[in-house]
Formats: sequence, C-alpha cells, structure tokens
Amino acid sequence: MSNPSKAWDGELVRKWLERRFTASKLDQAAADRRGYEAQDEYDKAAAEEWVCRALQAADCTNEQVTFARRIKELIGLEEYRVTGIHDDTRFERHVRGQLRKLAKMTKANEGFEKTLRYQ
Repeated sequence: MSNPSKAWDGELVRKWLERRFTASKLDQAAADRRGYEAQDEYDKAAAEEWVCRALQAADCTNEQVTFARRIKELIGLEEYRVTGIHDDTRFERHVRGQLRKLAKMTKANEGFEKTLRYQ
C-alpha cells in the first residue's frame, strides 16, 4: 500500500532555501580562505547561493507546480550571470546540478525538512 503524499509546505521550502543560502555563503568563505585548491568548492557554493537566491521569491514557493515550473525555466537558461567566480563553465555545471537536485526534491516533495548545514 502506498502512503498518501505529503501536502506541499511553501513555508518549509522557503526555510530550506534560506538555510541553504546561509550555508552556501559560509562554504564560500571557507573555500576562499583555503585558496587555489578550493576553487571548485567555491564555485559549487556560489552556484548553490545563486539557485537559492533565484528561488526565494515567495510567490513561486507557495505551490509545488509553480515552484517546479520556475526550476524548469531556470534550467532552460543559456547562461547564468554572476561575478566573482573562478570558472564560468564549472559554475554553470554546478548551477544545473543544483537545479536538477531541487527538481527531484520538488517532484518527490522530499528533502526540504533536512535543514542542517552539511547535507
């Protein structure tokens, strides 16, 4: 028997995005202090920050369908503009990876309750 799916909780999604945004800023600072060998980690954290910032608008997080549509729109972009990163190609790859991860979480409506810094 299958369990009935959970109802979409926009507030929980906004809380998750806010926590991931804060964690990504901390990860960028830590990678920046480590220097050259941590450039990939910096770009990955910057990508997560970009994704969270782009999705934090309350109007798109209220409903699962609207949120999924916004993620799909972002995946379809040709390029993602940002300053201060080390490698544009790597950054764009990380952004798309973060968006795909969020698309899976949104479709399954799972994972937004995990708000710890390290996931």
